[in-house]
Amino acid sequence: MQYRKDKYGKELSALGYGCMRFTTKAGRIDIDKAEKEIMAAIEAGVNYFDTAYVYPGSEAALGEILSRNNVRDRVCIATKLPQYLVKSRGAIDRYFDEELARLKTDHVDYYLMHMMTDASQWTKLEALGIREWIAAKKESGQIRNIGFSYHGNSEQFCRIIDAYDWDFAQIQYNYMDEHTQAGRTGLYHASSKGIPIVIMEPLRGGRLVDLLPAKAKKRIAENERGWTAAEWAFRWLFDQPEVTVVLSGMNSLAMVEENCRIASDMQPGGLTEKDRELIEEVRQDIAATMKVGCTGCRYCMPCPKGVDIPALFRCYNELYAEGKMAGWQDYFQTVSMRKEPAFASQCVKCGKCENHCPQALPIRELLPVADRAVRPLPVRAAFTVARAFVLGRNKKGDQNE
Repeated sequence: MQYRKDKYGKELSALGYGCMRFTTKAGRIDIDKAEKEIMAAIEAGVNYFDTAYVYPGSEAALGEILSRNNVRDRVCIATKLPQYLVKSRGAIDRYFDEELARLKTDHVDYYLMHMMTDASQWTKLEALGIREWIAAKKESGQIRNIGFSYHGNSEQFCRIIDAYDWDFAQIQYNYMDEHTQAGRTGLYHASSKGIPIVIMEPLRGGRLVDLLPAKAKKRIAENERGWTAAEWAFRWLFDQPEVTVVLSGMNSLAMVEENCRIASDMQPGGLTEKDRELIEEVRQDIAATMKVGCTGCRYCMPCPKGVDIPALFRCYNELYAEGKMAGWQDYFQTVSMRKEPAFASQCVKCGKCENHCPQALPIRELLPVADRAVRPLPVRAAFTVARAFVLGRNKKGDQNE
């Protein structure tokens, strides 16, 4: 594992473990499976683990796994204050204390203001006394480093960077988002001030692996490097010295092994001009097919009316990346056949989803467009018949039991 230094010289693994996408079973995190994956990562040298207050069950699962294996002192925990929920100074303390309890620890190594999108959010926190609160927590040792995670444009990112003496920051960044959100402009600005950057969404919610168009997959498969789609995306990031840690939401031992191998091998400046040309060609292939820039982060969920927004957008993109049958089949299996309906037609345009979307997508406008594409009339009719048949049969089976 290669390591890169934080603001004060501490070595952090170039690969960090994103704890938002643990495997679930019966609606709960499969902690035994997650434990095997986390411990494999630690043994491979990963020492940075990222979670958040609003990731369901994540903090508690991470705390339990680190505690039962007695490895808390071998890792750095990063978690986040849900600043968008904070209305008072007392609320800051309540959230933080709850996080310490969930994590079974007496300190957080890297604490972030979660999902900042505008400099005005920092101004609001300042009015609540956040500067004094941070100073007290750092003096007591309960917080070792303070930062923020960000979804917004580069101008606002730079304003937040300049507003406080941050220890680090976290941004969405990958070869498709090079010039969106904080982007390369924000990355370079932070680096110029000596602020380490942690990367989230390196694969754009899996989009740069699972939903690559056929043309891009062919380019990658035929390239002499023999690298996987994920490896190209990670190597593009590790190639940049301004990047400190790259988070990956690993939920299989194979994924842990592959990503640790890449992070151990790739050094800044390792890509050739020919490598960069291939990435640019793949980027153009993706841009030609993508309809909605949804990363599948699920911050828009739960929808008050039950619409599965990320699933719809994933299938909508899949229609154009993988073909109509692939998109329709995915939607049928993952949305249509649910016991509780999750269709876009249930949307009442309340706007709650848009208030939480890190990508600032016009969700209410896009939902009916995507729905018409994923469920055109003939397909919708077939889905309705199949759903009635299967769910009706299941209900009959339940009654017989």
